[in-house]
Amino acid sequence: MSVTDEIKQRTDIVEVIGQHTALAKAGRTFRGLCPFHSEKTPSFFVYPEQQSWHCFGACNTGGDVFSFVMKKEGIDFGEALKLLGERTGVAVHSKYEPGVGKKEKEQLERLYQANLAAAQYYHNLLLNSPAAEKVRSYLAGRGLSSKSITDFQLGFSPDGWEFLKKYLAERGYQESELLTAGLIIEADDKRTHDRFRNRLMFPILDAKGRVTGFGGRVLDDSLPKYLNSPQTPAFDKSSSLYGIHLAQPAIRKQEMAIIVEGYMDVIIAHQYGFSNVVAPMGTAITDRQVGTIKKLSRNMVLALDSDAAGEEAMLRGIVYENTLDAEVKVIILPGGKDPDEVIKEDKSNWQKLVESAMPVVDYTFNMVTSKLDLSTARDKAAAVDKLLPVVAGITNIVRRDHYLRRLAELVNTSYAHLETVLSRSKPDRKARETKQEATSRALRPVLSNPLEEYCLALLLKHPQLKARCRELPPEYFQSSENREIFISWQNAEDPALIKNALDVNIHEHLDSLLGRELPYGNIEQKYSDTVLRLRERHLRGLEAKRAAVFSLEAESGGASAALMKLQEQGMEVSVQLGEVFTQKSRKRFRLPKP
Repeated sequence: MSVTDEIKQRTDIVEVIGQHTALAKAGRTFRGLCPFHSEKTPSFFVYPEQQSWHCFGACNTGGDVFSFVMKKEGIDFGEALKLLGERTGVAVHSKYEPGVGKKEKEQLERLYQANLAAAQYYHNLLLNSPAAEKVRSYLAGRGLSSKSITDFQLGFSPDGWEFLKKYLAERGYQESELLTAGLIIEADDKRTHDRFRNRLMFPILDAKGRVTGFGGRVLDDSLPKYLNSPQTPAFDKSSSLYGIHLAQPAIRKQEMAIIVEGYMDVIIAHQYGFSNVVAPMGTAITDRQVGTIKKLSRNMVLALDSDAAGEEAMLRGIVYENTLDAEVKVIILPGGKDPDEVIKEDKSNWQKLVESAMPVVDYTFNMVTSKLDLSTARDKAAAVDKLLPVVAGITNIVRRDHYLRRLAELVNTSYAHLETVLSRSKPDRKARETKQEATSRALRPVLSNPLEEYCLALLLKHPQLKARCRELPPEYFQSSENREIFISWQNAEDPALIKNALDVNIHEHLDSLLGRELPYGNIEQKYSDTVLRLRERHLRGLEAKRAAVFSLEAESGGASAALMKLQEQGMEVSVQLGEVFTQKSRKRFRLPKP
């Protein structure tokens, strides 16, 4: 079994997505607000039997657990694979993972040295270059002291294409090393240039004080506002914590780690004496980052802005608690202010906020019930629907019992009744299954897709089909693994280089496709029929999902606008299916089974 298949088998898509949006049971599916766009009426559905998801709202897209994580975290397939591998305990191989041999260690050390040289170069420019005056003024305006600028080795990347490249080349670094370190980038014309230009630079150091990568911020309206180093042998965004090299002594001493959102929040906190503060790298906190904190302290406090606090606390807090085996707390910042603003205004107020931080589950209870009228039966039911899954996610039996009793008191129902409802939840259903039944159920939807694999084998073995690839959109491939191979095939100028563009964990699957024996003759026809079958399957899947959603909306008295939109979507899909049936009726032969 491949690494991707093993991760799919061990992953429950409902559990993964449930960390990002509250899901409620709706027939054989789960429903919630789409985590990718703002909406008031839930249009996002998760299908546990198919281990897939789909948004019928503004996104109008879907996929499997890998595509969800990629879209939500803004990462590529390899990073999503690694993140889910950590979550499920599956070892994921990586082309970025350093080996244990002497040669590999020497190569990795060269990357650390190149990063350090770059950090020193940027830092010197910030302190002395006339071109960095705007950056120095910005930092002064944000209240940073010269000591903080030095402690965090802040820098400035000049507005030129090859300044850093030439500087490091003069010091003996090869272009290949700088590419591997992510300090320079290769353009379409194969020429290389500096990755970071005209930015305030934040060197990122690991717990050992080694410069692993960089974050760069623009000081104008250009995009992206923040740019991080890519994944490299030295830098892994999902495991990095900004400021950890300076924060770890304070975290150990105070037995508490405070998590903020931005570079400036960390720097100002340290400047004002709160040295147990760190930040993730622009993404939600990952299991590896929590694991790093756990080595220093089991006490973690989330200090998030007012918009993100509720969502982060509700959707991820329980996961963090289970990893730490301790209570996670939340600081509610006043007036939509960032931590650095609160600290600069009154450091004593920040200290009070830290001391009065609320347990994450308590905060979740308060947030949910504040929007409900618990004197009505409808809102009592809504409270149970939203909070019982939160309680169910607590692995510590004492704390789970405490919050189950609290929920019973809130909705004025018996503890025994809620305990019965909780006992009927998914974990017990799984426990009643035999190992063979559970394995069979898990394997059915995820471990193979013969039609997709047959199509990919055709494409890989017959490069002439590339001229017709426009008729085959990537969304026809339900499996992210197959979709990644298809996209790489589309983009590759030389078919022999496809493997180089793929994550190493997909290589085995690619080799199996390349090694398949296919019947000779009628390649164009076989490809045409395969695309037609993929299109029909895609449309039938959309139609079935849309029909189920329409039925649920109608039964619950959904808004007429939502029903009309679903009806329009259904008509569009029906028209496209009609076109498929017309094409099929014209064909006089059947495609051999894959």
